[in-house]
Amino acid sequence: MVPYSEKEKLAQTNPVLVTTTRGPITENRHTGSLAIAHNQEAIRDGWGDIERGILPRSSVKMIQALPLMESGAADTAGLTDEHLALACASHEGAAEHTTRVAAWLAAMGLGEDALLCGPQWPRDRALKVAGVPPSRILNNCSGKHTGFLAYARHIGAPRDAYLDPDGRVQRDVAAAFVEITGCDSPPGYGIDGCSAPNFIASVAGVARAMAQFAAPAADTRGAAMIRLRDAMRTHLVLISGEGRACAALIEASDGRAVVKTGADGVFTGIVPESGVGFCLKIDDGNTAAAEALCAATLVHLGVLDDAHPAVERYARTPIRNFNGELCGERRVTLPA
Repeated sequence: MVPYSEKEKLAQTNPVLVTTTRGPITENRHTGSLAIAHNQEAIRDGWGDIERGILPRSSVKMIQALPLMESGAADTAGLTDEHLALACASHEGAAEHTTRVAAWLAAMGLGEDALLCGPQWPRDRALKVAGVPPSRILNNCSGKHTGFLAYARHIGAPRDAYLDPDGRVQRDVAAAFVEITGCDSPPGYGIDGCSAPNFIASVAGVARAMAQFAAPAADTRGAAMIRLRDAMRTHLVLISGEGRACAALIEASDGRAVVKTGADGVFTGIVPESGVGFCLKIDDGNTAAAEALCAATLVHLGVLDDAHPAVERYARTPIRNFNGELCGERRVTLPA
């Protein structure tokens, strides 16, 4: 597996997938990689070095939630699909997110201080205007961390060690990650912004994992995958927020696809009707470029119409100045 740190090699091997123009100038060129997997294992299409190792960040929260489901912890605790969506969320910290996370913690006899994700300023506009200070429950990963706490409680693991890479909770997350991505065991990891270990896998490996969510086996893990992915597309605002790309693209596809962003230019996608999963990584970590490539991938897969307004918003984005004048465009090109 090629370490992601080899920046110069990436610049040489990965194609330009997204460009922005301003007048006659191509102002930005974003290289990256994209893998599309079909029927759980086979890579159907690939652009760039899809075997290099990346940190998929929050795009794989549905994998991190598998132990919660497979252990029976979710059913024992009576968790609803709203809880499961929050466990997979990178949310805005709006009231609809934080009240649900707080209630979930309270049901376990816990408060915000049990969260180890660190405080975060609110992303929600209304809370910003109101001057709400940073807190752990506002952290966009607070739902995932509450899911970790629910799993720790179920298996009797120390709640103050649920992020320890050598502790039971993260060992079980790592085991699930290895099994469905085919990455190295034990997997290497980096520490995510929310302080949780984020395990390394190839772009192709994550795409194959998403294809398993799209066409799961008829077993306990498959049932867990179906429940998680369906919770995400049913409660799409809970996994992100109003106006965010994940919610907007799921809605634009009429729920035919489930997509999930990760920091620094990563996106994953699940298309149950065709058994397809994908993973993409923009090398320079540009969020707008990753959103553009995700939207274009959904068009490529036939689950989003090229004429849909969401495609213009994300994949053919007009660039305007403060006077509203058209100055350029962001556009995706998948090399033949």
